Amino acid sequence: MRRLVFSAVLLGAALGCGNWKRVGTKAAPAPSDQLTALLNTAQFYQRLGRLAAGDPLPFVGTVAFAAAPADSVVALLGLSLENRALAFQREANVFVARYRVTISFQREGTRSVDLTREEIVRVPTFQETQRADESILFQQVLRMTPGTYKVTVAVRDASSTSESRATGDFTAPSFSSGSVSAPILVYQATGRGSLADPLSLVLNPRGAVGYGSDTLLAYIEGYHFAAPTTVRFEVHDEQQHVVYSDSLHFRGGRPVESQVVRVAPDSISLGELRLVVGSGEGERTTSALVSFTQAWVVTNFDEMLDLLRYFGQDERLNAMRKAPASERSRLWREFYAATDPNPGTPENEALNLYFSRVSAANARFTDEGVPGWRTDRGEVLINLGNPDEVIENSPGTADRRVIRWTYTNQRLEVYFQDETGFGRLRLTPGSRAEYERVLTRMRRQGT
Repeated sequence: MRRLVFSAVLLGAALGCGNWKRVGTKAAPAPSDQLTALLNTAQFYQRLGRLAAGDPLPFVGTVAFAAAPADSVVALLGLSLENRALAFQREANVFVARYRVTISFQREGTRSVDLTREEIVRVPTFQETQRADESILFQQVLRMTPGTYKVTVAVRDASSTSESRATGDFTAPSFSSGSVSAPILVYQATGRGSLADPLSLVLNPRGAVGYGSDTLLAYIEGYHFAAPTTVRFEVHDEQQHVVYSDSLHFRGGRPVESQVVRVAPDSISLGELRLVVGSGEGERTTSALVSFTQAWVVTNFDEMLDLLRYFGQDERLNAMRKAPASERSRLWREFYAATDPNPGTPENEALNLYFSRVSAANARFTDEGVPGWRTDRGEVLINLGNPDEVIENSPGTADRRVIRWTYTNQRLEVYFQDETGFGRLRLTPGSRAEYERVLTRMRRQGT
């Protein structure tokens, strides 16, 4: 379940707010670059033209535009946040977090539109406070004149000092008769009968969809068509190939008409997509993303299988490696369901834990000349978590660096030794055997 907060502003004046809920390649890079792209989601979404900020309070946002009366424009700003970034506190029988969103639309030569919103998030269980997926949706509606705006958004946790900020340039177009809006990526949409009606959309701020799972929804409006009109709609992949095409039919004689295009992600390519509506000077575009999940920006099948090398499930991973392209989305769905320890939630907690440890290993073990997650210490950390005790340079090994890790609950001690003197720490043969024995037992027990 995602939580959506929504309100509107008319030339800077607040109109109202409420709470809503919704249930819900290029050339192959080096392994280190793969992991950087996987973990630096803010950088990736910035490249897609989104408002994106990293730690300590990561979020991704976008601004969509539609026509309004008297040549004005409706702007809908949406933010995607994660529960785990907020500081929750227990209040009665629920867990509560509070955050503040500050928004500024600045246009050269005019007065900026500024506003601040205070929001509350309530969840029933501690487990929900740790969700790493898109669990909170924030929306703000504004009305303005056409032009290019510098948009700045800051999100602050009201219970701590955590704050993140993002800035981007967005152009509010002038919608003339016979024009269309850019495709607006949404989770839900209700069409309008007139330009004065509110824009009733639930934005997909990341513009992302999981491979082989949800359907990508694009909402498009057409304005003041004098007669029945057909407008082209296409989806282009990263190589500029047309991977999906459709025709949008507008009846004409109405101030505003709406269309919703549904595209199944397993019918199109992994990676960045460009949604194109119209042609020539009237062409409008939007970028979208098809990834394995919204939580990890991995858009290449072989890269994902490589990153899962320590996860287990070798039989399923090998089946996906050998499968033809037509079978991959089905096999990925089956793998995702089979490894999900809690099917009642929209995320896969086991995979989230795995990738959080991948991130920790890559950040921690930077002294061996290879990405940290590819080292022996990285492998053990990813599979077993943090050791209970770490001791370096055990007695009698002064000539070679040796590190001992102890896992009390598993009754396991493993030794990493620099046998060559070049800084590469390897599990000793005896430690490798003991580690694999414990790992096999844990997987057999489902822990």
